[in-house]
Amino acid sequence: MAKQYDVAVIGAGAAGMMCAAVAAQRGKRVVLIDHAAKLAEKIRISGGGRCNFTNINAGPANFLSENPHFCKSALSRYTPQDFLALVKKHRIGYHEKHRGQLFCDDSAEQIIQMLKEECAEGLVTWRMPCQVGSVENTSEGFLIATDTGDILADSLVIATGGLSIPKIGATDFGYRIATQFGLNIIEPRPGLVPLTFDGPSWEAFAPLSGIALEVEVATGSGKGKGAKRGHFREDLLFTHRGLSGPAILQISSYWQPGTPIVLNLLPDMDVAQVLIEGKGAIKKQLGNVLSQWLPVRLAEGLLLANGFEPDARLADMQDAKLRKLGDAINRWAIVPTGSEGYRKAEVTLGGVDTRELSQQSMMANKVPGLYFIGEAVDVTGWLGGYNFQWAWASGVAAGQAVGE
Repeated sequence: MAKQYDVAVIGAGAAGMMCAAVAAQRGKRVVLIDHAAKLAEKIRISGGGRCNFTNINAGPANFLSENPHFCKSALSRYTPQDFLALVKKHRIGYHEKHRGQLFCDDSAEQIIQMLKEECAEGLVTWRMPCQVGSVENTSEGFLIATDTGDILADSLVIATGGLSIPKIGATDFGYRIATQFGLNIIEPRPGLVPLTFDGPSWEAFAPLSGIALEVEVATGSGKGKGAKRGHFREDLLFTHRGLSGPAILQISSYWQPGTPIVLNLLPDMDVAQVLIEGKGAIKKQLGNVLSQWLPVRLAEGLLLANGFEPDARLADMQDAKLRKLGDAINRWAIVPTGSEGYRKAEVTLGGVDTRELSQQSMMANKVPGLYFIGEAVDVTGWLGGYNFQWAWASGVAAGQAVGE
């Protein structure tokens, strides 16, 4: 005999726990199912263990989707201030790091504990660890076959995330369920991920590994159907295999394979202009001039990679050469060969096509009672707490709507 519930939520991460708590506190009988033995591992490891749980400035402009207006409704109805009120209610200390990013003072475990307590308040039933074998839509409701017994639920919420970080249990479960019920999927790909460059073209830059600096980075023309232009000013980190750091993670979500990213390593100065104007007055060698503004290893590495001798005298350089050098620093266009993939990606771009869902409730238009929330959906935030805000907002939207 199947256990009966009003709502079954599959996936006990940020969105799933939020949804379960909200639905249960409305008086719904809720069961929360997860395959992992350890709860909410993605919350636990986020923000270096301190959980960047929202961004105070989060709004629709900070999200990518094939259907960019979809996220507006949920985000406007459950804001960062609303989540902050919950954090304060549970007396969790927090601080703003920079650019609106909010972190726990102590530990990400506090956010997990808070969500567990909110679930407990609504008497949510837990099934964990629990493997789901199959899901069927029957005349009685959704029949979920699991290794801990069958569950029958009037409504089913899928909150199983994307493909990022498989070592902590990420799977394509959500996409499989969507496909089973005839919903379209926007092709998933890694987002917020370091970019890689192939051996030969990167050889000159490999010795720069470990250097970090603030840069401007851009990609995409913004022209053409579906074209997205990204532009950020953030820290860049050189690695053995390519580039990382917040600047690259941000731009990776906008980058299309085969296209360049453009870096401005000195965003506050026109390098060519300063060098050309300084030719008469500056008696130094080129390497010494650049290392006033850039880390020494980077200045020398850039000069050598672009065919300049670091010990060449600035005064002897032709203007055309200095313009070429200026371009190499202010407009360095490079084509990544790929990314570090899901292994290192913080999020998954793409997912369940939001045109298949109600923006009010997250319910599938063609399958009454079936909902998709969080990262499984084609809504992807910037780096810096935005993806958690989507988890909370979409979880609340579904939690308030299920069983209506």
